[in-house]
Amino acid sequence: MISRMHLFVATALVSTAAFAVQAQAQDNSVTIVLSEELEFVEPCMSTKSNVGRVIFQNISETVTELDPVTGLQPRLAESWEDMGDGTWRFHLRQGVTFSDGTVMDAEDIAHTLKRVTSPDIACEIGAKVFGGIEVTSNIIDAYTIDVTADPAQPILPLLMSLVTVTPQDAPLDSFVDHPIGTGPYTFDEYERGQRITLSANPNYWGEQPTVQTATYVFRSDSAVRAAMIAANEADIAPSIALQDATDPAMDYSYPNSETLFLSIEHAQPPLNDRRVREALNLAIDRKAFIGTVLADGTLLATGITPPSTIGYNPDLKPYPYDPDRARELLEEARADGVPVDTEITLLGRSNNFGNVLETMEAMLAMYQDVGFNMNLEMVEVAEWLERYAKPLPENRGPTLIQAMHDNANGDPVFSMYFKYHSEGQTSGLAYPELDAMIEEATVTTGEERRAKWSGLFAYLHEDIIADVMLFHMVGFSRVNERLDFKPTIRTNSELQLSQIQFK
Repeated sequence: MISRMHLFVATALVSTAAFAVQAQAQDNSVTIVLSEELEFVEPCMSTKSNVGRVIFQNISETVTELDPVTGLQPRLAESWEDMGDGTWRFHLRQGVTFSDGTVMDAEDIAHTLKRVTSPDIACEIGAKVFGGIEVTSNIIDAYTIDVTADPAQPILPLLMSLVTVTPQDAPLDSFVDHPIGTGPYTFDEYERGQRITLSANPNYWGEQPTVQTATYVFRSDSAVRAAMIAANEADIAPSIALQDATDPAMDYSYPNSETLFLSIEHAQPPLNDRRVREALNLAIDRKAFIGTVLADGTLLATGITPPSTIGYNPDLKPYPYDPDRARELLEEARADGVPVDTEITLLGRSNNFGNVLETMEAMLAMYQDVGFNMNLEMVEVAEWLERYAKPLPENRGPTLIQAMHDNANGDPVFSMYFKYHSEGQTSGLAYPELDAMIEEATVTTGEERRAKWSGLFAYLHEDIIADVMLFHMVGFSRVNERLDFKPTIRTNSELQLSQIQFK
């Protein structure tokens, strides 16, 4: 009965919404309902999932593109070749223009690389893709550019699959609020708190997409998002909760390449004690979440990247649920003078995934049960980012930060420096030996690369207990039956409108 009431309330909210969605007004228009707003629309931040769903490959295109089925493919570069000594030569596609009418050439690629690595704006793409790497470029001619990485990166063409190209006049010291790109869509308007609108780019270099206009709206309640699709008020809800995925004709489940974990800053007592970090892992009954608030098929995690990533270590075992041992470890630490009674904040990101609040509340209860002095704080994405990425707030105190990390690119290089190197943008660690391991693995190839990443996963999981690794997630999307579109592993972080057709 509660479930039926929930659906009734959700449907009523949709029906009385002030904004009348125009999804069915034209056959070539779609409405997409998102769980959270975008804190910015900057292309160099589009590796953040909520930004990427709107910007990535719709507005701003990348130099190369990783297809989950066929592998690395051309995008703005038609071909590339290894010139040796860390340099790769990219041959750019000709006849490409930005949505403002200017021609894209090698100058734009060079400027983009300078911009994404600029310390003045701290782009996530730069931190995630080129952390610890110095990138320089040399323009050969208007459509040929050499890109050099130091240390040399054997997978540099793959790294370029996340470099969203911006015009050469994009500022080096500030984000843009109206992105200009080469993609199949133009960015029309962002009414904060209301909607984002895109329309097909009439001057796009490639094939014109079927979808001509797209409207993004924001609804934090999963049941409301699902009900909007069922009522033909919207076309796609990229993320809905397990309990709302009740219609096999519209609902899709898929491994979404996200890993859910609790990030630990090791310098903050009592989190600086290994026994406390082990107790944090042993206190969580991971299996209890699967099939209840999280989907069947959710995998227990031992590392920050999914099993499809090279170097994934199948020999590592998830920490068991052992509350008695967690209590013993806390008592041992207390006896040695570790301030285990210090209040710890469990920081969650509102609307990050279906049932995030229920998940965080359950973990809080488990931590309090074994003796942790802990409180739960749920915040919106903008505040969450301020407390997760460097520079961190002063006087913040010990904090466990709930985060999801997306890596659908097949290599841990997109994760390790960013998350675990002492200079990484979201790293809470400072271990010289770990820094060296990351740097060594980054420059190797073949079997040696796989082995080094595998060893690094073991070091993080067993030796220093870097974080509280939780789950490789399963996502649920609801798609209106009028669309010919099936979500994939990449749907959580990108939603290419040009891939959508109508039945």
